[in-house]
Amino acid sequence: MAVNTGRVAAGQALGVLQAGWRAQQAGTLRTAYMLHGKPGVGKTQIVEALAREIGATLYDVRLTTIEPQDLRGLPYYDHEAQTTKWYRPEDLPRDPDQPAVLFLDELTAAAPQIQPTVYGLLQERRVGNHHLPDSVFLVAAGNQVEDGAIAYDMGTGLSDRVIHIAVQAQAADWLENFAIPHGLDPAVQSFIKVRPDLLDTTDATLSDGHMIACTPRSWERVSHILRAVEDRTLRNIMVSGTVGDAVAAEFAIVADDIAATVRVADMLEAAPADRIAMYPGTLHGLTALIYGLIGALRRETVLDVVQVMATVRTLAQRRPDLAGLPLGELCTYGFEALIRKGLADGLGPDFLASPDYQAYQAERDAMGLT
Repeated sequence: MAVNTGRVAAGQALGVLQAGWRAQQAGTLRTAYMLHGKPGVGKTQIVEALAREIGATLYDVRLTTIEPQDLRGLPYYDHEAQTTKWYRPEDLPRDPDQPAVLFLDELTAAAPQIQPTVYGLLQERRVGNHHLPDSVFLVAAGNQVEDGAIAYDMGTGLSDRVIHIAVQAQAADWLENFAIPHGLDPAVQSFIKVRPDLLDTTDATLSDGHMIACTPRSWERVSHILRAVEDRTLRNIMVSGTVGDAVAAEFAIVADDIAATVRVADMLEAAPADRIAMYPGTLHGLTALIYGLIGALRRETVLDVVQVMATVRTLAQRRPDLAGLPLGELCTYGFEALIRKGLADGLGPDFLASPDYQAYQAERDAMGLT
């Protein structure tokens, strides 16, 4: 069965869960949530981010690896009371004073016989005699049959117990809320910025009868490969085995260009007059430079990072070979992302103290762009 609700980006899904947590804390809404989405879209990362941001302990229960008794607990005989009682499972939170997120992952792939046990958790917040404390926030996740994953359709008895959130990969959201904060390799970020259609190719891959698809998770793995494997031939084989040969071939051209032209550390150490010749001569290269500068932002590098970023908008005056590229848009996008990271890292005053940032902002003010 299709999930008949609007699809949202991962950042929006996280916002929904944050609002749900606040409502639960206020005592105005207490329910469970179900994240739907293709494999690798980032459902687990959403829940991890929620737990981290609210200071909660994450209980990650993979329902495909357990039996019903693993949630129900094990029975023992109370001879004095002459009744059967149950030991509580350790995977369920019990501290009423500690915020916790109980994450029931792979719900739709779990064997049908475990679903009745999950019903009680999602609706009554209990299993057997064990009641979840009010400090526990409930989130489930799973794939659908049409995603090409191993999955069962959710019955109405289960689907009626949760608020459904359908998560869809969106390049701008992924770059802003995952790739940049996690410091993924600039080559990956640049490639997805220019080719957002290749962030998630699951549907096309299934349609073509192929096995390997591009997903947000696979691009994160590509970033790790680039940083872990020095040999170009071996690295390309691994990338091909992660995103497929056609996309890997296109990515390799971009990655080679970036590796040959993007020198963030060297530019930050060079004198301002020497930096002009060091700017890459392609859109991919300049985009990778933008992401490299964002990743290099530290209190000790703020002035140099801002100076290199601000110069992008006027490069065509001194580098005629770059005249046809969208330098103004690149600079604006770069500063927006740079400022977000700077504010998150407590570097706001350092930005304001930069003469290059002051000049950039004054120019935008004069054009009525702020």
